[in-house]
Amino acid sequence: MNKVKRTYGPALKLAIISMVLCGLVFPLVVTGFAQILLANQANGSVAHLGNNGRAAGSYLIAQNFSNPFFFHPRNATLSASGVDPDITLEDALSQIPRISYVTGISTNVLANLVSQNEEGTLWIFGSPYVNVLRLNLALIRNFQAVYCSTPPFSYCE
Repeated sequence: MNKVKRTYGPALKLAIISMVLCGLVFPLVVTGFAQILLANQANGSVAHLGNNGRAAGSYLIAQNFSNPFFFHPRNATLSASGVDPDITLEDALSQIPRISYVTGISTNVLANLVSQNEEGTLWIFGSPYVNVLRLNLALIRNFQAVYCSTPPFSYCE
């Protein structure tokens, strides 16, 4: 029994210390630093709808917009993960006629809204893109008469 204790004792102590440090202390320290330094990203970059603070989704993960009066995210078959929050500028522009038809907002105004919400990567690396949630929230915010008062729209409080 004494020989077993001498042989396996140090390994068991090291395993317990490693589990506590790597499984408890390290994650808590990293989470604490993330909350202090990068609180918005650490909490999922949550988008809020209106002044009531109701969560509408995350800017980092694609939302399921399937109604014809909203911009739709990228088709999952065109995306490696299926959760990309952004679409190409061309994809956003191609959805304008559908949204214009359903909402009555002119195509020129919608094209201007898309260009206002255009994001890009550094210089020549990549092509311009649009965050779908940010764009749809801009639709609701800029066209409250359409999105807040006309059935089936009930996206304002």
